[in-house]
Amino acid sequence: MDLLNTLVDKGLRRELPTRDEALAVLATSDDDVLDVVAAAGKVRRHWFGRRVKLNYLVNLKSGLCPEDCSYCSQRLGSKADILKYTWLKPDQASQAAAAGLAGGAKRVCLVASGRGPTDRDVDRVSDTIKAIKDQNENVEVCACLGLLSDGQAERLREAGADAYNHNLNTSEGTYGDITTTHTYADRVDTVQKAHAAGLSACSGLIAGMGESDEDLVDVVYALRELDPDSVPVNFLIPFEGTPLAKEWNLTPQRCLRILAMVRFVCPDVEVRIAGGREVHLRTMQPLALNLANSIFLGDYLTSEGQAGKADLEMIADAGFEVEGAGELTLPEHRVTTGGGCGSHAETGCGSHADAGCGSHEGGGVCGSVKVAAKEQAKDEQPSEARTDLVAVRRRGAGTDLAPNA
Repeated sequence: MDLLNTLVDKGLRRELPTRDEALAVLATSDDDVLDVVAAAGKVRRHWFGRRVKLNYLVNLKSGLCPEDCSYCSQRLGSKADILKYTWLKPDQASQAAAAGLAGGAKRVCLVASGRGPTDRDVDRVSDTIKAIKDQNENVEVCACLGLLSDGQAERLREAGADAYNHNLNTSEGTYGDITTTHTYADRVDTVQKAHAAGLSACSGLIAGMGESDEDLVDVVYALRELDPDSVPVNFLIPFEGTPLAKEWNLTPQRCLRILAMVRFVCPDVEVRIAGGREVHLRTMQPLALNLANSIFLGDYLTSEGQAGKADLEMIADAGFEVEGAGELTLPEHRVTTGGGCGSHAETGCGSHADAGCGSHEGGGVCGSVKVAAKEQAKDEQPSEARTDLVAVRRRGAGTDLAPNA
């Protein structure tokens, strides 16, 4: 397929695909999904080999969030029967993190519900980061605390944080349909604050909220512009008690196409399969490792994930290997320059002005891509509601039960 050959060549050169090419990936048929995975897999292996980075979530403060994000079980007005608790103490968080690290996790992600941290909250998290790093010399720590105020990213960096996560979630054009208590611009601002403070930026999306293909491409292109080092791809978990509880729009094949599109647009960044992989990819999870080079180990913030042991077996059975603590995740050019494909200083990377054939400025589409997209596009058949796969987390952080790692 000319489209896939073109995208592989661009991915190996870190060149931005055209929007029509990205849309064409999403429009491919289920019959072609293995070809799409094989093509994107070439790009993934070129930059990341067969390594899979493991990340582990610790929910520092669960539930009772004042924001109204429609997808979230912790939102204002949520009736989801999730765990609710206030801040874990540093030693409690460190113990929770230890379980994930013992299971092979390289990065611990410290998450707290809420609009954003107060200065006192930053102090709490700083103490927690210190407690974790005192016990684990090589661990990476990523904080995810909501919208940041001026100076807070710098304080987290000084405390030892390596990264900061704040997802864009969906396109700017549809963001107001998902959340009304803050704006898309607020989210962009927080990612930029993390960048400016010297933190590794982590920002991604949620698929399956009823968005169009154009919305998915819009948010992934926006992420490319922001140039995060890691891009988590979440698949909506339709929690009962949230406004999106009836949104079952994804099939395993659809999820694979989305991951492939993200890989083609962001070829040399850490693409992480995040929440919802067990619910929507199901038995196709091993195929997704050919597209993403990073996953979460065990449970998520408020939902249960696949058993940690099963994650490790899946990685090994699929012919991949867990990335070690001493290995660099990102390609050397991203580590040494502080930014790779998509950074404003990057040249020869396919920016909006020089993307070549089919740029944003009205350029044409290489070969017969546009025709192919029309021929291959078809109505997506929504997945049946698999509410049996949505399990509320009842163990680990905030409970007296051992975590799943």
